[in-house]
Amino acid sequence: MSVSRRRSAPWIYRWSRQLIAAIAVVGALLTAYLTVVKLTGGTAVCSAGAANASSCNDVLSSPYASIFGLPLTLFGFLAYTSMATFALAPLLVKGDPKKGLRSKLENWTWLLLLAGAAAMTVFSSYLMYLLAFEIQALCIYCITSALFAISLLVLTLVGRSWEDIGQIFFIGLIVGMITLVGTLGVYANVGESVATSADNGGPIPTASGAPNAAIGGWKVNTTSGQSEIDLARHLTEVGAKKYGAYWCPHCYEQKQLFGKQAFSQIDYIECARDGKNAQTEACIAAGIKSYPTWQINGELLPGVQTLEELANVTDYKGSRDFKYYLPGRS
Repeated sequence: MSVSRRRSAPWIYRWSRQLIAAIAVVGALLTAYLTVVKLTGGTAVCSAGAANASSCNDVLSSPYASIFGLPLTLFGFLAYTSMATFALAPLLVKGDPKKGLRSKLENWTWLLLLAGAAAMTVFSSYLMYLLAFEIQALCIYCITSALFAISLLVLTLVGRSWEDIGQIFFIGLIVGMITLVGTLGVYANVGESVATSADNGGPIPTASGAPNAAIGGWKVNTTSGQSEIDLARHLTEVGAKKYGAYWCPHCYEQKQLFGKQAFSQIDYIECARDGKNAQTEACIAAGIKSYPTWQINGELLPGVQTLEELANVTDYKGSRDFKYYLPGRS
């Protein structure tokens, strides 16, 4: 009877644990590699293309990539390792005398697999939200891990005959809610710290992710002080112009030095043909060779200019209590 049942069981029932373990092991190796890269300060090997590689490493070095001072990938490694252990543990118990133990172990580990897969799926879904709307970058490792989490959940759901469907929904709902609340709590602190650093001054936050032509590059997240606003108005009054391209990281640094409110008052010329409100011909006519370049009193000043330098060259007499400076300078 038992032999007949085993033969008639769907193949997914017979191989679900092995498939779960295989995905979990690959996930563990992936997150272990990223953890080592993070702890050693290295650069991750990403997909082909400079833009994709930059985006990938920008994501891995962002404030959202650490929790409690530890790499997020370390927690991912522990999660994948646990899932592999839960999947393989009953398979290691062999022999007729241990059938009772194996049966109990199978039942308990299926519940643990369900809880773990549900938690990983909810957490990965929130990370995909951060990737799309906060960090705004492409990270192939992050997307792969999210697909792994979803695959683990699907295999757990279809990998055995669940006698109590209500139990599945109950465990999934409770674990999902706990995971979501905990995740929101952890990342609320991260979001506050990012906003605080942008508001309080200091070294400017650097570009993260790929530039967006529709918004003029990267989002300016520094807040202007009165000194920055006054200087921007002064530069406009004396006819200063800033030439740049939306995809230029140094142009973004110049924007960050001013802050969002002040830079909106600068006479900015977009030189990239596919940029927002592009004026490429004006850039060519002005003889612009590199970005950013300032045109002040008929002279071209290439490169990022500190606000002090701009104040000096235009004989600015107002307050110079500027909030931000370039990383590595103070």
